[in-house]
Amino acid sequence: MRGFNILFAFLLLFSAEAYSQCCAGGTGSPIAGGTSQGVLSASQFEINTNFQFIYSDKFHTGDSPDTNKYFDEYQSAYQYLRMAYGVTSRFTMSIKTGNFFLKKEVGLNQDPTKTYTSSGIGDLIIFPRYNVLNKSTETSKTELTFGLGMKIPVGSYNDSTGNVEPFSGDIYYVTNPQAVQLTSGAQDFIFYTFFYKGYPKKNFRVFANALYIKKGWNPLGEKLGDFASVGLFAGTSFSRHFGGTLQVRGEWVDQMQLNNDIRMYAYPNYDPDATGYKKVFVTPQLSYSIGKFTLFALADIPVYQYVTNTQVVTKFQATAGLSFRFFAMKSDKKKVDFGDYSCPMHPEVTASFKSQCPKCGMDLEMK
Repeated sequence: MRGFNILFAFLLLFSAEAYSQCCAGGTGSPIAGGTSQGVLSASQFEINTNFQFIYSDKFHTGDSPDTNKYFDEYQSAYQYLRMAYGVTSRFTMSIKTGNFFLKKEVGLNQDPTKTYTSSGIGDLIIFPRYNVLNKSTETSKTELTFGLGMKIPVGSYNDSTGNVEPFSGDIYYVTNPQAVQLTSGAQDFIFYTFFYKGYPKKNFRVFANALYIKKGWNPLGEKLGDFASVGLFAGTSFSRHFGGTLQVRGEWVDQMQLNNDIRMYAYPNYDPDATGYKKVFVTPQLSYSIGKFTLFALADIPVYQYVTNTQVVTKFQATAGLSFRFFAMKSDKKKVDFGDYSCPMHPEVTASFKSQCPKCGMDLEMK
């Protein structure tokens, strides 16, 4: 039970940090795993890493399958890292980054001249969150958290491929598709809301989050479409160590915008008409906790996909990872609120009756 509650504070579906637009599979979210997050306890650290794999050779036009393809397949392998610290009991600061082991777009009919690959470090994300509501009763726990973050481009976004002009023999360079760039090259602003409602006595909890990303222009004159998502979750614990949750998430991405030079020379690598989508996912997730560690795995199952023009859609998307939480210092017992019972992991959580800790799910013990 403890591990499952720990996991809730860190994950969502996911969809890793793959700014995959312009005919590429994946998601437009910059936070791997979708990451549904509240806040940490004061002086608490968390380290989370997960690996996400995306693969697709499936194309749609509108919401219908299409055999017309721009390329054969797309795949991405990404290692995500998040570090966070509870500055106070209401304010948490986190930093996120990661590394792409591979981003690859295989050319039509396995054409090597139209196959693009890249690897390297992704973006840096600064993501503070503040808890505006934290209310507990004998039967329920309610939380409301807001976040405002910024994505800072660190990875490469202007990788190009040289092509030989057949008549003159001159080499001209065309920027690789945005799907295989390590970043969009622009600063993005992230707006986030998290709502949690738990019923400890019933061993059941529901929560929701909403994420909106305002994309910026990069120096090349590119702007990926703004991203928005809403996720609804429900979960329970099977035992002290195992837990499960089920998520339903909707995503929306606006169309990409380009300057006229890129439109003229980079087509079909860049086709703004083949960007933007609406998707609905169902995401089952399992977790196993031992001590301060939690192992987790989840998979995104698309149940509805609508794309503008013809583009690749989500086929396989899975995430597995590990989270670790610890306190920077021992809690000051003088600060413990009144109450006959307290949590052995979170001494600041007290109650006048025997119940369960809303933060980690452990049974409260008599002082």
